[in-house]
Amino acid sequence: MFKLKEHQTTAKTELFAGITTFFTMVYIIIVNPSILSAAGVPFEQVFAATIIATAIGTLWMGLFANYPIAIAPGMGLNAYFAYSVVGTHGGITYETAFSAVFVAGIIFLILSLTSFRKMLIEAIPDNLKYAISAGIGLFIAFIGLKNTKIIVGDEANLVKLGDLHSPMVMLALLGLVITLILMALKINGALFIGMIVTTIVAFVTGQLSFDAGFFALPSLPDGIIISNPFHAFGDVIQHSLYTVIFSFLLVTIFDTTGTMVGVGEQAGFIRGKSMPKAKEAFLSDSIATTIGAMVGTSPTTAYIESTSGVAAGGKTGLTSVTIAFLFIIASFFGPLVSSVSAVAAITAPALIIVGSLMIGHVAKIKWNEIDEAFPAFLVILFMPLTSSISTGIALGFISLPIMKIAMKKWREIHPIVYIFAILFFIQLVFLPH
Repeated sequence: MFKLKEHQTTAKTELFAGITTFFTMVYIIIVNPSILSAAGVPFEQVFAATIIATAIGTLWMGLFANYPIAIAPGMGLNAYFAYSVVGTHGGITYETAFSAVFVAGIIFLILSLTSFRKMLIEAIPDNLKYAISAGIGLFIAFIGLKNTKIIVGDEANLVKLGDLHSPMVMLALLGLVITLILMALKINGALFIGMIVTTIVAFVTGQLSFDAGFFALPSLPDGIIISNPFHAFGDVIQHSLYTVIFSFLLVTIFDTTGTMVGVGEQAGFIRGKSMPKAKEAFLSDSIATTIGAMVGTSPTTAYIESTSGVAAGGKTGLTSVTIAFLFIIASFFGPLVSSVSAVAAITAPALIIVGSLMIGHVAKIKWNEIDEAFPAFLVILFMPLTSSISTGIALGFISLPIMKIAMKKWREIHPIVYIFAILFFIQLVFLPH
């Protein structure tokens, strides 16, 4: 099934590669419930949903595409769901927000079966893609700083430095330093190991207790959240969540495609500019997003941490199947994860570090060309300042065509971008946001 000999690998190597990737990304089962529970979603619901979506998407990737790439709820998208979607647009509940994720998943599924996904990727200017990733990085890093009170509110300047002598701040900074040192030493699973060390320190200092125990059967307190597709589409129409859906789609498409190409290049399965079984691979995140929304988690994406498994020798889907199996085992440690995620200082370092990695895309932006630089700048600036990924994207899409037209470069812009610019303008000016 996995054609191990053809790919010049062994089952032992693939299993080890899967274990390596698992430990580099298992932090998501702690961080994702921590973020989404801020929107009111029961912790147990998100924990189980995270594992369900991850297992299904990664198994699909391994069994049908035969690639060593893991799928899981995306960082940044979960923050957008919790802090920008829920509670806005006239009081959106998390159930309604999951309707938007479900609809985005269905559209994503359809796009993955057609050539439109490729056309959309090619139509959006690279600078906007880089800016979107960088802006999300700043956004989630800011959330990590705010949740631990390293940065606090201030009437005069909106934010200021918090109390560095606070036990929570000191714990978060310690975790950040430890994790960064591990990453500097190129130790696989640095984020997860950093969490373990921080957890031990939190327990010793009395900031963490395990009153609920360590093991329990996985459960979904809310059951299946999206059971009626027509009701989900009705929620989207009733609350005009079109921009939310577009934001989910745009970020997921670029994030997943970019990661798959990057991992594919490293693993050596990119043939020229084509990627064998690309359709099967793209279906993995769209299916996982759709099912994930039904049970209670934000959109999924391909994980760049998959490169750690490839570096360890992973070349086939057996690596992905191993990852999925390990996540299923992790589903029985819900109480332990719940206790750990309740301490913001343990999860914050991961948010801050992932944010720092995502901001690296600014280096690829053409800062010496004002028509390219300023729209990218707006995207990056407004995402963290407005706590809204969609607002940043909207301002970028609106300003880019204006700049290009003013400089008589309007032919450089794909017609799709003009359509999006008009839709975003209507949304910002005439619809609630």
